[in-house]
Amino acid sequence: MKDEVLNLSIRKYLKTVGINSQLAIEKAVHQAVRENTLTGNETLPIQMTLSVNGLSLHLSFDGELHLE
Repeated sequence: MKDEVLNLSIRKYLKTVGINSQLAIEKAVHQAVRENTLTGNETLPIQMTLSVNGLSLHLSFDGELHLE
């Protein structure tokens, strides 16, 4: 195994996840505000789950989204 290759692969994957997750969340929040499902001043719970096939790795990351 080459640690540098692994590290670069992980970083590339996390960058893709970060960018696409942010865009998806922003789109969903804007749509919910347009549809009056949200008022725009909420704090929403959020959870991200990470699993890697072939490894016994299953992690959840909890947090909050503050809209105002």
